[in-house]
Amino acid sequence: MTSNMDREMILADFQACTGIENIDEAITLLEQNNWDLVAAINGVIPQENGILQSDYGGETISGPAFDPASHPAPAPAPSSSSAFRPVMPSRQIVERQPRMLDFRVEYRDRNVDVVLEDSCTVGEIKQILESELQIPMSKMLLKGWKTGDVEDSTVLKSLHLPKNNSLYVLTPDLPPPSSSSHAGALQESLNQNFMLIITHREVQREYNLNFSGSSTIQEVKRNVYDLTSIPVRHQLWEGWPTSATDDSMCLAESGLSYPCHRLTVGRRSSPAQTREQSEEQSTDVHMVSDSDGDDFEDASEFGVDDGEVFGMASSALRKSPMMPENAENEGDALLQFTAEFSSRYGDCHPVFFIGSLEAAFQEAFYVKARDRKLLAIYLHHDESVLTNVFCSQMLCAESIVSYLSQNFITWAWDLTKDANRARFLTMCNRHFGSVVAQTIRTQKTDQFPLFLIIMGKRSSNEVLNVIQGNTTVDELMMRLMAAMEIFTAQQQEDIKDEDEREARENVKREQDEAYRLSLEADRAKREAHEREMAEQFRLEQIRKEQEEEREAIRLSLEQALPPEPKEEIAEPVSKLRIRTPSGEFLERRFLASNKLQIVFDFVASKGFPWDEFKLLSTFPRRDVTQLDPNKSLLEVKLFPQETLFLEAKE
Repeated sequence: MTSNMDREMILADFQACTGIENIDEAITLLEQNNWDLVAAINGVIPQENGILQSDYGGETISGPAFDPASHPAPAPAPSSSSAFRPVMPSRQIVERQPRMLDFRVEYRDRNVDVVLEDSCTVGEIKQILESELQIPMSKMLLKGWKTGDVEDSTVLKSLHLPKNNSLYVLTPDLPPPSSSSHAGALQESLNQNFMLIITHREVQREYNLNFSGSSTIQEVKRNVYDLTSIPVRHQLWEGWPTSATDDSMCLAESGLSYPCHRLTVGRRSSPAQTREQSEEQSTDVHMVSDSDGDDFEDASEFGVDDGEVFGMASSALRKSPMMPENAENEGDALLQFTAEFSSRYGDCHPVFFIGSLEAAFQEAFYVKARDRKLLAIYLHHDESVLTNVFCSQMLCAESIVSYLSQNFITWAWDLTKDANRARFLTMCNRHFGSVVAQTIRTQKTDQFPLFLIIMGKRSSNEVLNVIQGNTTVDELMMRLMAAMEIFTAQQQEDIKDEDEREARENVKREQDEAYRLSLEADRAKREAHEREMAEQFRLEQIRKEQEEEREAIRLSLEQALPPEPKEEIAEPVSKLRIRTPSGEFLERRFLASNKLQIVFDFVASKGFPWDEFKLLSTFPRRDVTQLDPNKSLLEVKLFPQETLFLEAKE
């Protein structure tokens, strides 16, 4: 049995290999092949000569010839918008040819169409956009991917994209054009955070989720899938603005209310299940269904008499089970139970807790004493003659429904199927002990349904009452009220004990807080003094290091200077006289061919580094430090002599 996550991956791989973009059609093909990816692909893509490429080492695998005698003909499939051949069992693997992918990229008021093979990378799309939009790749954010943000090196094939895709470019580092106020508003919205208040319809639970304006609707739906386990394609939404027409659209441009927006999500019926039911109903009369009648929810829809259908009682076909026999978790089973109960007996019924029995215990017992409630467990059995009367006339009575909703957490389970019965007895033995489990095990079918009233105690859970189905509304109400009296007395004691315990804890907490504040004040004073001393020491060390470093640089520059030319030298000599900020003069001779950098090094060797001081000439006044240091003194007109002065930079 494949899980929901496995089926999501199989569906994505199947669409990527076959190019089928219609999700409903892809699910239909996979369902007909029992979610066997290889068989489904072989059924859609025609093969040549029975020889296919293998994934393993590049070998070729010859497909076995089909023998009509050894394989019965498949049932005729329902009409579909695309033709495909019947699928034969095979382990063949299709050699996947490169696909061409179409991208429509939106940037402000422009649209750019890009067509690439799926063997290309995201970076190659950006290269094309760089030449089209004149935007550097480093300033470009490419958004709208179904899987969230991707790297430039990501190969398109690994993203399992459909043939047609819509993307958009964001340039947060580039200013918006002054002529477009709308683009500026959109850019501002992309930097805002939206609070989405999402209500899960089936369990009546609310989630408050924060998303940035640049997040896409698809990212929101994937996050909701992580919280609710409802796959994206099965999510049924209410509350999206009419402008939110594409899941790749970012929230900033979808029309959501800022800063908060309310949405509701629920689970829609799987299209594949609906099609399976219609296929089962249209197949030949000799075909046998393995669904235990699940696909025949209402035999009257198919023109079947109330007597016999294919040799089976019509009542068995007409009634869907209250609970699946092998549900993956108790929450899903309770969702189906609630839906089926409403369809049989109407919407006026107790609010059944959706979740595991342990979660119901947490909700009823493991809260503050004032908020605790009794737990009512309703045990259903479809084969009991009392079930319909008990449910329709007693359990759905307005007085009973109102009393249960105010004072009880109501949890339900269906014992019709043996597997579900065994599962509940295991839970019962674990939570209530073997005596209660044995009591329920020995109950006869006609004694059902049962109503168990449970009260939580400090060390164990106590069964206050077991109410059988052969009762009246008044008697049921009296027994509920009697259980409530016992619970109220116990609750008052628990509230008193809890208040006393909280009072003691508050006194201790106040004392501990006062002591903690005193310690923190002492520690803060000590740490402040230590920080001050450490800061002084650090600054002194930095000052010493800077002085040592400057002295080392000065000495190295002084040693690297060429020797001062003598006066009688034949080469042209430039004599420079440099006035320091203190009024002193530095005099030295340089060769006219010496580079200006040597003058800078000479000044720095005297304690005036060029990054802190600038060297200025008088007539004309100019900043010599701005000249090219690689030019000679002759080229910068500091020849044959010049008077310069040093000035500290601001």
